[in-house]
Amino acid sequence: MNVERKSLVERARVHAALGDPARLAIVEALAVGDAAPGELGAVLEMPTNLIAHHLKVLQEAGLVVRGRSEGDHRRTYVRLVPETLAMVGSPSLSDVPRVVFVCTHNSARSQLAAAIWSRRSHVPAVSAGTRPAERVHPRAVKVARRRGLDPAKWRTAQVSDVVEPDDLVIAVCDIAYEHLPAEARPRVHWSVPDPAPADSDAAFEAAYDEIAGRIDRLAPLVSPVEVNRSRSGA
Repeated sequence: MNVERKSLVERARVHAALGDPARLAIVEALAVGDAAPGELGAVLEMPTNLIAHHLKVLQEAGLVVRGRSEGDHRRTYVRLVPETLAMVGSPSLSDVPRVVFVCTHNSARSQLAAAIWSRRSHVPAVSAGTRPAERVHPRAVKVARRRGLDPAKWRTAQVSDVVEPDDLVIAVCDIAYEHLPAEARPRVHWSVPDPAPADSDAAFEAAYDEIAGRIDRLAPLVSPVEVNRSRSGA
């Protein structure tokens, strides 16, 4: 089979997978963040056997992948494959006053995310941790400077001291996502591997790239409160 024919077959498989309403609903639910199969079942009101079947079809089509939680190792999270997102209709998030990125120690992923977001969006962004470390990880600072960010004012903070009711909270850490109480559960979850255990520049660079890619996809969908109010008053 030549390359062109193979590409047509692969694209046809993707379109076929998206042609089922239940699978399209799953893809749209995953458009802005990752979720465990059980969470998808609860949100979409589907039994576990149907969720498992549809996820298998989506995975075989290359639309989703699974990853083991770094918190509860018995749990897996499903995420969209970036290359297929162009085929997926993504819901918009409007009237967002501020974005808060959360991880466990607030020493790397959430700090990088808030800084990257601030370069991509007019919506303000801050970060916090469920168990803040005393300082930001030196390798996160190093990567930030290498990528043109200014970490000079980065300080760690406790989630309860930062998050306000109207914030769009994005967890960039499995453990933080799983440990926050239900009433404070982030609206969006990104299962970004913790670079600290590897403690290498490569791991922190990979985390940066993962977060930056997700922000590039989400930021255009998020509208600040001021923009929407001005439109409604026009």
